[in-house]
Amino acid sequence: MSPFRSLIPAIALLAACNSGGELEAQPGPASPAPAATTVPAPAPTQAGKPFVVQPVADLESPWALAFLPDGRILVTEKAGQMLLLSADGRQRQVVATIPVDSAGQGGLMDVVPAPDFATSGRVYFSYSTAGDGGKGVVLARGRLRAAEGGNGGEMRLGEIEALFRATPFVSGDGHYSGRIAFAPDGRHLFFTNGERQKFDPAQDPKATLGKVLRLTLDGKPAGDPGLTARGFHPAVWSYGHRNLLGLAFDAQGNLWEQEMGPKGGDEVNLIVAGKNYGYPLVSDGDHYDGRPIPRHATRPDLEAPKVSWNPVISPGGLIVYSGAMFPQWRGDLFIGGLSSKALIRVDVNGTSATKGDQWDMGARIRDVEQGPDGAIWVIEDGAQGSQGRLLKLTAPR
Repeated sequence: MSPFRSLIPAIALLAACNSGGELEAQPGPASPAPAATTVPAPAPTQAGKPFVVQPVADLESPWALAFLPDGRILVTEKAGQMLLLSADGRQRQVVATIPVDSAGQGGLMDVVPAPDFATSGRVYFSYSTAGDGGKGVVLARGRLRAAEGGNGGEMRLGEIEALFRATPFVSGDGHYSGRIAFAPDGRHLFFTNGERQKFDPAQDPKATLGKVLRLTLDGKPAGDPGLTARGFHPAVWSYGHRNLLGLAFDAQGNLWEQEMGPKGGDEVNLIVAGKNYGYPLVSDGDHYDGRPIPRHATRPDLEAPKVSWNPVISPGGLIVYSGAMFPQWRGDLFIGGLSSKALIRVDVNGTSATKGDQWDMGARIRDVEQGPDGAIWVIEDGAQGSQGRLLKLTAPR
């Protein structure tokens, strides 16, 4: 995975959880040894792409992927399975099955190894669940260890605990967000909460919905002190967001975020503590029912996006590229495109950004990550014609 997203799963059952509550992992039946994966046939060559596309594995509605230090790959699937794949994708095992509410846009979402994973074995993840008042997104973590009594190579995610729950829980099945990024200081993480298709919570100081949050590694609120002093929820770092599906730090410590706009106006933002990013007061798009939304230019007191798209790209997943395989793109952003069925590059120059390339991938791209050798990896989300494949993109020889 991108080293700036994280500066580096016995089947687990999650009981109803409260913020900071420990969740008991229930042992399941012994599972077979890691299963061999049928590698998909090579994708046809597509002219005009500056990379070679190699299918690695077929998955079932995957949502996120992350690399472990040894090159193995964690993948979440919407229905609640967390998979561990070998570095070549040929072997896989289910390391946890998380009870999730997978209706609509819900499910098992992001997964990120802790910065100290090599010693702690900790893995952070997010998922949607039902509770008092409706549904919401939860931040949780567990420890990935060898399975007791298992055959060689079997792993399990245990010691699972819920760290933070979005507030309030509300009705509906959309805009959970749930992206995770570890801060360069090694003491905090950032967590996105979507506005749940309710609009106004993005501006509500008491709600975490429509916000970027800063938390300690134990899930305690550590938001912007200026906002906290003004009566905001103590976890809030920035506000006025919609559906935040990408979050990553660059080498200079800048935090980049992308989010889906309404009918038009998908955005890339540079996240600054205490800033209001405007939604639903302003946008470069309009409501789906046709009602107009004032444009960002009408409110210079609110933080405008660095880049926006009309027509939309439907962004899903974000990295800041830092590898050696594509040196010409070092420091740029890569974004998965859902409705656009594309991989998008954003050219970054310090704290400025402009549109770069948009490559047709022929399928909805849910997430994008950087591999240990600098290759770019993407997953199709398995919906609306996408097969749900894991793809590796390498430089032509």
